[in-house]
Amino acid sequence: MKTLRHFSRDALPVTPWKNGGGTTQEIACGPPGTTLGDFGWRVSIATIAAAGPFSVFAGTDRSIMLLEGDGVRLRSRDGRIDHRLEALHRPFAFPGDTAIDCALLGGASSDFNVMTRRGQWRAEVQVVDRAASIAAAPHGVLLALRGRWTLNTDAPACREGEGLCWSGEPMAWRAVPVGAHARLAVVRIVPVSSAENEEGSP
Repeated sequence: MKTLRHFSRDALPVTPWKNGGGTTQEIACGPPGTTLGDFGWRVSIATIAAAGPFSVFAGTDRSIMLLEGDGVRLRSRDGRIDHRLEALHRPFAFPGDTAIDCALLGGASSDFNVMTRRGQWRAEVQVVDRAASIAAAPHGVLLALRGRWTLNTDAPACREGEGLCWSGEPMAWRAVPVGAHARLAVVRIVPVSSAENEEGSP
């Protein structure tokens, strides 16, 4: 069943982390009926208020992008990842099943998170700052990071902090900024093909 929903960051429910180090606002999780333990894909916004380990999600791929704040340093315990997430609106991808410790680079930070179940779904995450045609995908999220955006003629426009999420049927978009300095986060979630799975096999 096709769903299309307009959302605002200010109205998303806030869930505190069990370790007290931050909070999460879930934007979308699918397929319908899935939970944090068995999702195929999930898009959320997190506020990181204290240093500590990231939750490990076995069999997932993750993308994280700084929205506000001084940023964080991400370091894996095996030494393979050492990344300073300090530039706004630049996605960083990493395996969700890697044990990672997070250290604040200053005060609290907010970030945009996308997770997909490896071998089932793949997320394409990008930021656009000009008019763009966005290819169809069965699931996805659009979030206005700056400025105001018109998104197709039959969909509501989105101001900064607002967005659209859809699921169930492929949708394509024509995104047009209104005014200068606008930025839009685009997440396309597509199924992994059998060919991609074969390429990833040992």
